[in-house]
Amino acid sequence: MSEFLPFTRPSIDEETIADVANVLRSGWITSGPKVQAFEAALSERCGGRVVRAFNSGTATLEVALRLAKVGPGDTVITTPMTWVATANVILEVGATPVFVDVDPVTRNIDLNKLEAAITPTTKAIIPVDLAGLPVDRDRLYAIAGKHKLRVIEDAAQSFGASWNGKPIGSTGDFISFSFHANKNLTTTEGGALVLPADVDPGLCERLRLQGVKRFPDGGMDVDVLGGKFNLTDVAAAIGLGQLNRIDEFTARRRELARHYFAHLDPALGLGLPVADFSNCNWHMFQVLLSTGTDRGQVIAALKEKGIGTGVHYPALHLFSLYRQRGFKEGDFPESERIGASTLTLPLFPAMTNHDVERVCSAIAAILRHP
Repeated sequence: MSEFLPFTRPSIDEETIADVANVLRSGWITSGPKVQAFEAALSERCGGRVVRAFNSGTATLEVALRLAKVGPGDTVITTPMTWVATANVILEVGATPVFVDVDPVTRNIDLNKLEAAITPTTKAIIPVDLAGLPVDRDRLYAIAGKHKLRVIEDAAQSFGASWNGKPIGSTGDFISFSFHANKNLTTTEGGALVLPADVDPGLCERLRLQGVKRFPDGGMDVDVLGGKFNLTDVAAAIGLGQLNRIDEFTARRRELARHYFAHLDPALGLGLPVADFSNCNWHMFQVLLSTGTDRGQVIAALKEKGIGTGVHYPALHLFSLYRQRGFKEGDFPESERIGASTLTLPLFPAMTNHDVERVCSAIAAILRHP
């Protein structure tokens, strides 16, 4: 059997590994000069905007909601087709999530249905760039502006993507990135929040670390309830090495995605993603299995052939936590259909074109002879 092919694998070069070793030897391993350097480099990529690093993309979403003054009595609109953290953070700040179904083509929040979900209690929108395909920023911000709503972009999967030639993060309101191990840029665990001009970076920093405000004489004060969300210098060193290669990673992901489109047999009846090779960063390549296909059997059969896959994501409103809040089957049919049939295929920069062909051949063999 060929070497096992996971659905994703980080690409961390020897120079980055050596830099991590240098950080460990330095004795300064928590937040310090590397975090500051990482934030400066991220800011440069985001058009000079203020960027603060965190220990997870979940933390960035939660802090963004707090900075946007979202709390009890407020509602926040998002999509049920995302990692559950997107909705969990809304509950965490005491607000109520309101879901809008996804567009069947883009699999992102359906902007045609967005305005109908807006009520007097709506405070913010959290759109999600599923698999790295950006939500239409022009339409999104036109709607948000019309209704005077904050936007917290869940760009966890879209670092390196763009909208009409502008990098995601360089424009917009709050932008939340994740640098989890499976993301296009990783710090092993981590994230970053791009701040709008009307938000105090100092408040963001205090919310990131226990609300602490330090003074030159060594004194301190705590004026807000903060969390423990700071990134370490060890993680930042990895991020800096990754950032140097992000354009290379994105280009290679696009090449691999093109190869998938060229080699997946149309006769298999798979639902393919939007073939966007200018905006999308191809964080994931997801196909939809045809109705009646046993996804579990397909996953198991691919594993037997040495190929790993993922499911990103089940429709989150059907999790017990959200069923307890009144959501049920049939509420968001497109998300439910996609969540039940989606299959994430291997895609990461170190893959070869032959790896893609191997996956395509294996899927064809399995679906033709179940």
